[in-house]
Amino acid sequence: MSVSVIIKTLNEEKRIARTIEFALAGLPGGRGEVIVADSGSSDATVEIASRYPVRIVQIENPARPSCGIGPQLGFQYARQDFICLIDGDMDLDPGFLPEALAYLDRHPKAGGVTGHVEEMMLDNLEYTRRVQRNAPENRTGAIDRMNGGGLYRRAAVENIGYLTDRNLHGYEEFDLGIRLRHAGWSLFRLDRRFVRHYGHNVNSYRLLVRRWKTKYLFGIGELLRASFGKPYFARLLTELPELRLWALVAAWILFSLGLLIAIPDKLLALGSVLGIFAAIVALMSWRKGNFKLGLYTVVAWLFHTMAVPFGFFAPRRDPGGWVESREIGDGDEKTGPHPGSGARAHGFDQPSLAG
Repeated sequence: MSVSVIIKTLNEEKRIARTIEFALAGLPGGRGEVIVADSGSSDATVEIASRYPVRIVQIENPARPSCGIGPQLGFQYARQDFICLIDGDMDLDPGFLPEALAYLDRHPKAGGVTGHVEEMMLDNLEYTRRVQRNAPENRTGAIDRMNGGGLYRRAAVENIGYLTDRNLHGYEEFDLGIRLRHAGWSLFRLDRRFVRHYGHNVNSYRLLVRRWKTKYLFGIGELLRASFGKPYFARLLTELPELRLWALVAAWILFSLGLLIAIPDKLLALGSVLGIFAAIVALMSWRKGNFKLGLYTVVAWLFHTMAVPFGFFAPRRDPGGWVESREIGDGDEKTGPHPGSGARAHGFDQPSLAG
């Protein structure tokens, strides 16, 4: 059984070489292919990737970057029966794919299988493991989505029409998961490492602003629009608890606007609105044990809630249509990485069970 490893990239020049080397080293028996699916990098990502025996595909106008377009871009060029999705800043565990393939072979109705996403944090110029005990990436067994990627069965994807929705700037894994589960396929997380993820350290407020600018926050509204009228829409509403939170925040916003309009004394109206805001921040600061964290939580609520209508009413394109793109070069003619490169050269030992 051979695998197409799809590496989603957008300006990943700092880590793409390492990611490719781990992906090549992780191909079972060296069989399969590695596809770099680039969403229009303006740095040296493509140039670096071209030094390796991989296929490089890149979006072209009118296609625009989104979380959902990269996987679908790679999928439409993939040639193997199993599809592994990773980001351009991830190290694929060398032993994951053989174990994942064995699981899919034993469970013919499993549409996908993944493992733990081990988050790495930069501290004093060195990366250390960041523990997230309650993160979805740490839950094992049957799951509703494969956050962070994993190995998918091509037959399952073809059964539901397409891999990921190019219109989604977020929640593309959940959308894929609910479509697969609605069609009768299951998803599973093994109790072992899938990848190490080297994320970016960004100030929280800057991250909020950046996620607004890149439309990442619009993802849940786009998901609601994509699922509206589908037979699994009601199921989606029950499986996303954040929707209830955003609904409460939206009610708070509308109530505050109502006060500003209804109270004749505008100074009193403004004072009432600010008083409610201060009370909510105080409550969250008490719950979080920190004023800065409490304030950030409330501000983040407002950002996410206000983004929902922007995403819901955004124009959509056919998610099953061809992603406008081109293939760069010929991966079969490229020379491989220098001797000694790959997983072992970077100190990535054989995988152990992640607890």
